[in-house]
Amino acid sequence: MYQYNEFDEAFVRDRVETFRGQVARRIDGSLTEDEFKPLRLMNGLYLQLHAYMLRVAVPYGTLNPVQMRKLADIADTYDKGYGHFTTRQNIQFNWPKLQDVPDILSDLADVEMHAIQTSGNCIRNVTADHFAGAAADEIEDPRPTAELLRQWSTDHPEFAYLPRKFKIAITGAPNDRAVTKAHDIGLRMQRDAQGNPGYEVIIGGGLGRTPMIGKVLRAFLPKADLLPYLEAILHVYNLHGRRDNKYKARIKILVHETGLEAIREQVEAQFLLQRAAFEPVAEQVIANIEAAFAPPAYVSRPIGGDDASDAGFRSWMDTNIADHKRDDYAIVSISLKPIGGTPGDASSEQMRVMADLAERYGHSELRVSHEQNIILPHVHRADLALIYAALKAVGLATANIGLLSDMIACPGMDYCALATARSIPIAQEISTHFDALKIERDVGPLKIKISGCINACGHHHVGHIGILGLNRAGVENYQITLGGDGTETAAVGERAGPGFAADDLIPAIERLIEAYLELREAPEETFLDAYRRLGQAPFKAALYPDQVTRNAA
Repeated sequence: MYQYNEFDEAFVRDRVETFRGQVARRIDGSLTEDEFKPLRLMNGLYLQLHAYMLRVAVPYGTLNPVQMRKLADIADTYDKGYGHFTTRQNIQFNWPKLQDVPDILSDLADVEMHAIQTSGNCIRNVTADHFAGAAADEIEDPRPTAELLRQWSTDHPEFAYLPRKFKIAITGAPNDRAVTKAHDIGLRMQRDAQGNPGYEVIIGGGLGRTPMIGKVLRAFLPKADLLPYLEAILHVYNLHGRRDNKYKARIKILVHETGLEAIREQVEAQFLLQRAAFEPVAEQVIANIEAAFAPPAYVSRPIGGDDASDAGFRSWMDTNIADHKRDDYAIVSISLKPIGGTPGDASSEQMRVMADLAERYGHSELRVSHEQNIILPHVHRADLALIYAALKAVGLATANIGLLSDMIACPGMDYCALATARSIPIAQEISTHFDALKIERDVGPLKIKISGCINACGHHHVGHIGILGLNRAGVENYQITLGGDGTETAAVGERAGPGFAADDLIPAIERLIEAYLELREAPEETFLDAYRRLGQAPFKAALYPDQVTRNAA
């Protein structure tokens, strides 16, 4: 993992003390809330529906046990004993008191963490594949690139006041686990015909009220050209991005309205200027970053036999274990989606247990996934039964990764001032309902994603089944989209038809899933594959049986 140098330490501490003074002036009334708002947003502090919320950066989702324990301490000392892990691979605390926030930031600085650029019209936390450095299909670990981008973008004077927030994601594998095509810039690591490393550069993706799949701007960009090329993109966006309407201010709108070819011409012309004037990053800086992400000291020892008598352990092995680049190791996904629970929440006790397991069995490394789970990327297969037993003791052994109950859900109207409908209760009802039916494993891989408003923080547009909560004349109404995909074959889901009242939503989803089980060609055909083969019509008929009956009559 990357460790702070003297500059990092001084920079973060200075920001903390500056914000401490700003908070004091807000409390004594010297600053109004309108004056305080841009200052707090620069430090990751939001004013939500009921209280302030602090969003803590977890760069490219990587944590060590010391940091995880500190998050647990903060949850106990300043919050209500839990934290919420997000689709940006960050963690949010929903109940801090304003006067305590500078102390929280100081505590975070003690373990090389902060909340800088987790809000505002700037380059946000760079996200990455949560299996980075461990995945069997990986071309190259993307985290050194993500760290380089973090250092480059932090407090960048030209990109601190962009037309709108700006998000970058990077994956090092052909299987896209970072949703790169739904970001302002997506980077996919490639090798050219000579084996030289570089990137496919994707631009103009994004969700929200105008969902778009990103387009390839450069099929191959050499690694050495990355920073001047990204500066060229940001320069064009900063110059031409709309500032008259925040709903049309994202780079996806600029690409859409200007055209990809015209944007490419502008970026390439600016790139030539940027590269000519750009001072290359010192080789030693690159070497230091890469050294920080060297593989752990793997241990070779017998794998041992699995406990075949424990059905729960077998189920967990089936769903929560992924292939590691070493045959004797595995990647463990810890589900933060217990049946009936709040997706993404973890108690302080659970955080400490995960930290202990990472320290004891996982080479002191944890990851936050964009799907709101926690990953132990490097675990010897001989230790899997011990890890399962420890997770089970604290309610973290739910065997559902990639299945129906492994849902993404935004906080919705329970917390968010922007939300127009509830998300968390819907997720809880879905998982409880289908757990009672005992069909989740028969259904197989299924991505359900829920957003409580059109801002799409729950990524519903790229869910196989997406659910969007809206307010219709004071009543919660839930639209369903079908066929979305956040992987390398990314697609925006299609709206199925009119929305459903909250009481009618679960029966509608049940009809939808029953239709899939009847229509699939074989158990191996996933919901998404069946949808792509058959199209929307049979699934829409299942959702709206009354409409089909009326049409037949």
